[in-house]
Amino acid sequence: MRRPEEVAARHRGDALAILRAAIAAVEPGELVGRALSLQGTGLVAGDHRLPLAHDSRIVVVGAGKATPAMAAAAEAVLGPRLTAGSINTKYGHRLSLATILTVECGHPLPDDAGVEGTRRMLRLVDGLGPDDLVLCLFSGGGSALMPAPADGILLEEKVAVTDALLRCGATIDELNAVRKHLSEVKGGQLARRAAPARVVSLMISDVIGDPVHTIASGPTCADPTTFEDCLRLVDRYRLRPALPASVVARFERGAGGYLPETPGAEDPSVQAALNLVIGNNSLALDAAREEAVHRGYRTLVLSTRIAGETREAAGVHAAIAGEIVLSGQPVPYPACVISGGETTVTLRGGGKGGRNQEFALAAALGLEGTTGITVMSAGTDGTDGPTDAAGAIADGTTLARAAAAGLSAGDHLERNDSYPFFEALGDLIVTGPTGTNVMDLRLMLVG
Repeated sequence: MRRPEEVAARHRGDALAILRAAIAAVEPGELVGRALSLQGTGLVAGDHRLPLAHDSRIVVVGAGKATPAMAAAAEAVLGPRLTAGSINTKYGHRLSLATILTVECGHPLPDDAGVEGTRRMLRLVDGLGPDDLVLCLFSGGGSALMPAPADGILLEEKVAVTDALLRCGATIDELNAVRKHLSEVKGGQLARRAAPARVVSLMISDVIGDPVHTIASGPTCADPTTFEDCLRLVDRYRLRPALPASVVARFERGAGGYLPETPGAEDPSVQAALNLVIGNNSLALDAAREEAVHRGYRTLVLSTRIAGETREAAGVHAAIAGEIVLSGQPVPYPACVISGGETTVTLRGGGKGGRNQEFALAAALGLEGTTGITVMSAGTDGTDGPTDAAGAIADGTTLARAAAAGLSAGDHLERNDSYPFFEALGDLIVTGPTGTNVMDLRLMLVG
């Protein structure tokens, strides 16, 4: 029988290997290569074939953390048929591209570089004709990385709104509804701008359920949200006093019918656009399950849709792990329980961390004193919140080791200060930018 420290060491090695397998399964270049090809005189995207004239122009635009790798694959497929392109990505995520220009810019808060990069994209799609084609490449982070403030709204005002929503724990759907109505490109407005050119969007989803209107705030999709929805959201979180007056005034004018709405399902520009999800959290979790089986674990995939408050989700996961030890349910050990999705953190303090590190810290409180249980939570993009870590790993010894180092898990959790906690213990997961982004992967290894 293995000693507890040997089990913990094996768990940690297995968890990291499973994470690597999950990330490899959603490598953007491979996903684009499978979805896109030139065949004869047409471009094939998924199951759709789009004819090309000899003089058809093909322009590539897009935004996201995985978009550079997607763009490199698009260049390889399109070759000399590619006319021009420009993409926005997060600082540090640039790749060497032959034709497509890359603008590095701010995430999760947009900056002036992102605005200029978006303007460059708009200049590329302006003036295209019905025989031309705009290939859009969107991935996680695309919404913040493609800022184009609406008339009368300053970028710093958009930043203030985004910051306020993040701090109050708004969901990604809520955040994107507001972004769409403060933008000139989101919520189908890019497709409207590119018309009459044909529009094809390849998307790597970082949102639960893969709704195309939410990925990167749906620049080429019909928008189901309205100015009225934005006003209700502002009031639900009691944000009116915290938001710039120009933003509240814009929502009120739009709700009153004095501003045009974003394109709805009846708009011909978004009806004609082709939106294809080529990668998502499910693909990553399937690969994680296969790797876990290969390593001898009995597996259970809980869900790809885990959302809500991070601390509450962590408590539920820790309780499931405890039940496996107690009764062998819902899966007998050696067990690997896998979940995906994306939780949210309500900020209570000024500490440093991210939702995955906070998940591991909260789970550690529920695992205190246990043996044979390891929990890992990591972002598939390699960055968790405003840190250089993808996430963290914890087990039943975490709190004791922390106490020996003079650290209080409860205090760090209360301050949202998970990064220095796990940094001191050597339990951060640092992968560097992975080039992809399909939300989070959480593992519980038991027995």
